[in-house]
Amino acid sequence: MKWYPWLRPAYEQLVANHQAGRGHHALLVHALPGMGDDSLIYALGRWLMCQQPDGQKSCGQCRACQLMQAQTHPDYYLIEPEKGKATLGIDAIREVTEKLYDRARLGGAKVVWIKDAAQLTEAAANALLKTLEEPPEKTWFMLGCRAPERLPATLRSRCLYWHLSPPEDRWAQAWLARETDVPQDQRIAALRLSGGAPAAALELLQTSGWAQRPLLAERLEQAIAARDALTLLPDLHHDDAAMRLHWLAALLLDAIKCQQGAGGYSTHVDLSAHSQRLATLLPTDRLQSMLNLLLPCREQLISVAGLNRELMLTELLLNWEQVWRTGAPLPHSPL
Repeated sequence: MKWYPWLRPAYEQLVANHQAGRGHHALLVHALPGMGDDSLIYALGRWLMCQQPDGQKSCGQCRACQLMQAQTHPDYYLIEPEKGKATLGIDAIREVTEKLYDRARLGGAKVVWIKDAAQLTEAAANALLKTLEEPPEKTWFMLGCRAPERLPATLRSRCLYWHLSPPEDRWAQAWLARETDVPQDQRIAALRLSGGAPAAALELLQTSGWAQRPLLAERLEQAIAARDALTLLPDLHHDDAAMRLHWLAALLLDAIKCQQGAGGYSTHVDLSAHSQRLATLLPTDRLQSMLNLLLPCREQLISVAGLNRELMLTELLLNWEQVWRTGAPLPHSPL
């Protein structure tokens, strides 16, 4: 796994806790996508498995390290949903936890890594909770999570919560500048659209859809001028619909910031001309209405399986058109 420089302080502190005998048996790592939490958890697990660690580093030479590198360590358990499924059921948890009460195959530690704890079903979370309450000796649980608030409070309370926060902006920008040669204003925009997570920003800059942002902004302006929102449907009805809605939400916020004299805090810093034009096309209350309609639509597209994406987007755009034409009352966002 690729290692990122901003992981080192967290890694060193977590290892130091174990060296001092304060290592928690269950670690819940909360991080944004693109922060490298998988690499952090893997490195910590590898250090715990190492038979002869060199200070805060795994030796890389012992049998345990070799098996970890080959991804065949018999005491290292990675729990993920089965192919084609979006949840982790109770059977997957039981299958692993039953093995934890046996002696470690290599006589050392046992590590269980659940990549996304939010995928646990209620029954699976309860089964895991029982094991966390009375963990087997020398057994360590690593739980990754994007939204810990979605986990049962009883499960969270049994874990050491660790928030892997994004690095300072100047360090993130310096890292991006070494990884890509795109203009600085685009790097800043990508980083802000990614919540400050550098690896996610880099991935965004390297996607083919990145070039669609200015086109999407231009088509939004044209649609508002013509009062014909459905012209945006071909641009939004796409596999990247959630991402494109995220871009539009940030663009609408940028326009509102311009109206309030706060344009210097824009997200799309490379599209400032577009946000300024939007600020002249619609008043603040209508831009806010558009935003309040967009956010729940995007959340449903992300979180609810089986929705008709085209129908959802069509409804959103027709509601936008009503806002443009009639100045409909400000809707209340449930988010």
